[in-house]
Amino acid sequence: VFLAACSTSAESSSDSQVTVYKSATCGCCSDWVSYLEDNGFAVTTIETEDMATVKDNNAVPLELRACHTALIDGYVVEGHVPVDEIKKLVEEKPNILGIAVAGMPPGSPGMDIPGFETDPFDVVSFDADGNVEIFAQYPKD
Repeated sequence: VFLAACSTSAESSSDSQVTVYKSATCGCCSDWVSYLEDNGFAVTTIETEDMATVKDNNAVPLELRACHTALIDGYVVEGHVPVDEIKKLVEEKPNILGIAVAGMPPGSPGMDIPGFETDPFDVVSFDADGNVEIFAQYPKD
């Protein structure tokens, strides 16, 4: 279900409710939740040890799975996705299931650990037909 709304980019993050499913013991997931909150998102966190079922129920492709799964405005956001891409997703409302950052790349939001070099990573989109495409690349030039 997609929510219809007219908003400016400044309003979109504060008006968007995010539900994050994560393990109770995952520190990087908690860091990503804090990152979302620091950027104006209202976050509800649901702790579960059955993340596979959450990912299965939301059609997250196996190759894109990361440690946490978020739901926002009818979309799935998998892993350590930057807020700029989440805002773009909810503003543009593409015909996809969601976006993802596979794995846990160093330097991605929630994985920005002092003293560790940032690895380049892709934010990809995925749809119901199994198509995966580049949504954004980091670091941005």
